[in-house]
Amino acid sequence: MLKVGLTGGIGAGKSEVSRLLVACGAVLIDADRIAREAVAPGTPGLASVVEAFGEEILAADGSLDRPRLGAIVFSDAEKLSTLNSIVHPLVGARSRELEEAAAQDAVVLHDVPLLTENGLAPLYDLVIVVDAAPETQLDRLVRLRGMTEEDARARMAAQATREQRREIADIVIDNDVPLEELEQRVKDVWAELVRRSHASRPSPAE
Repeated sequence: MLKVGLTGGIGAGKSEVSRLLVACGAVLIDADRIAREAVAPGTPGLASVVEAFGEEILAADGSLDRPRLGAIVFSDAEKLSTLNSIVHPLVGARSRELEEAAAQDAVVLHDVPLLTENGLAPLYDLVIVVDAAPETQLDRLVRLRGMTEEDARARMAAQATREQRREIADIVIDNDVPLEELEQRVKDVWAELVRRSHASRPSPAE
């Protein structure tokens, strides 16, 4: 099993790279998806978040109002730390369960937005960073996700810097490119992951 950490700044295109790697054959463990499941209605995780931030972060149907919570935590480092201390242990435990269920020869892709910020690089055999210029990130967040420029800048500022992410990268995928070029770059990376996976397998006993 080759354990790969995938990360990148918000708006850098990490989700697209993740999708392309899964299409190549990677087994995906998506930290964001697990985090959403961890605070679904009726879960102990959601109860802990409400206890920390109050019932105003709930939508009318009892689910988590993500935009409202995001507006609270992404402009306040202490509150963001509080949220992370609730959610991250739950995500870690579920991620380990999913990894253990994967085939022994799998390339397991851990999609972790805050891999850099939380010092998680040592957990993986290698780390892939999806990189894009800050102006590209900002344009995508405003134009494609409908964020205000102020909200987009706040979310970018709450994450690690571009330089910090590149420092922990074993492989950097530049995503300031058209989709067709990105697809080819991802295929090249996949070939390298398969090569490393084969190289890491123990030799058959003689």
